[in-house]
Amino acid sequence: MTIDVNVSLSRWPFRRLPLDELRPLIQKLHAVGVTQAWVGSFDGLFHKDLDGVNARLTRDCELAPRGLLRPFGTVNPMLPDWREDLRRCHEVHHMPGIRLHPNYHGYQLDNPRFAELLALAAARGLIVQMAVRMEDPRMQHPLARVKDVDTAPLANLVTGCPGLQLMLLNAVQSVRGNALKKLVATNRVFFEIATLEGMAGIARTLKQMPLSLLLFGSHSPYFVIESALLKLRESPLTDAQKTAICNGNASRVAKPA
Repeated sequence: MTIDVNVSLSRWPFRRLPLDELRPLIQKLHAVGVTQAWVGSFDGLFHKDLDGVNARLTRDCELAPRGLLRPFGTVNPMLPDWREDLRRCHEVHHMPGIRLHPNYHGYQLDNPRFAELLALAAARGLIVQMAVRMEDPRMQHPLARVKDVDTAPLANLVTGCPGLQLMLLNAVQSVRGNALKKLVATNRVFFEIATLEGMAGIARTLKQMPLSLLLFGSHSPYFVIESALLKLRESPLTDAQKTAICNGNASRVAKPA
C-alpha cells in the first residue's frame, strides 16, 4: 500500500507529459500499487479563476475509483477572493488540504497574508502542502524563470501556528543546512522524496530528519513514478521504514477519506 502525496492533474503548460490525461494516470497508479494519491492541479499555477480550477479538480477526482485521488485545492492569497477559495475548498469540495505555490503566485513567506492563510487553514484542520519548486531551473523556459521558494521565515511561522500540519513538496534539493534543521526541529513540517538525487538518497535524508517526517511523493506525471519507487529499493531500508514512508506517516497526517 502506497500513498503518493505529490501528484498533479491537468497539463504542464510547457510540454506534454506521458500521463497528463486522467485515465492513463489512474491506470499507472494502479499498476505500481499506489492506493491513494494526493493531487493538485497544474492549472493552479497560472489560472486566476481558482474556484474553477478547484471545481474541475474535484470532478476529476470523483471520476477515479473511490478514495484513489484526494484533491488538494489551490489558494493564492494575492487574489481578492482567496478567503472564499479557502472556504470552498473545505466546505464545498470537502478537500483534506490545500496546495500553495508562492513562487508562481508572486509572494514571499514573510507576507502577512501568508501567515493569515496558514492560521485559517490550521483552524479548519486542513493539511497545507507548499511546493518549493515545480521544475528544475535547468529545464525552465527562458521566459518563465521561477526561483525556488525561500523558506527562511517558515520555521517561526510554523512555531507560531498551533495545529498547523505543513508538507513541503519538491524541497529536498533546495532546503538544506540550518534552514532544514530549523524546520525539522518544529516536528510539524513534512518532506517527500520526489526530488531526491544520488545513491541511497533516502538513507542520507534520514540522517537529517526523523523517519516520521518523510513521505512518499513522486511529482507525477512531471516525473515518472518509477523514479520514486526506485529510491525505495536502492536505499538500505528496513520493512518498517518502507512502510512508514509509503503510507504510515501520511495516514497519521490525513483525515479519513
